[in-house]
Amino acid sequence: MLSKNITLFCMCLAFVAVCMPILFTTGRHLISRMTATATYVAGTHSMAFVTAPSQEVAKKIASGLVKNKLAACVNIIPNIVSIYEWKEEINEDSEVLMMIKTRTSRLEEVTKFVRENHPYEVCEVISSQK
Repeated sequence: MLSKNITLFCMCLAFVAVCMPILFTTGRHLISRMTATATYVAGTHSMAFVTAPSQEVAKKIASGLVKNKLAACVNIIPNIVSIYEWKEEINEDSEVLMMIKTRTSRLEEVTKFVRENHPYEVCEVISSQK
């Protein structure tokens, strides 16, 4: 009887030794996914799109946005062509595009900063909520 109990106990230990790492890994994965989902609230983040005449101008504006904590990240996409009407004429210019990732609550501050630091007479700040 004692040897059956010891055998059963050893089998249980072996089962636990094999299954515990799998259970811990699965548990950590589930908890991290639940935590990530629980902390994000839809609509709290936005993207703003701004064109600039050159990479240098875009880098200056992007650096200011990130330095002042108005944006988490700014991607600068080179070599775009913009066709637009300005002062009753159709224009075509080479530009760069800034994709500004920010909090929705900071969009007004982002827009103000861009307008104060942009060389265009009228610059665009087009935003979209995530």
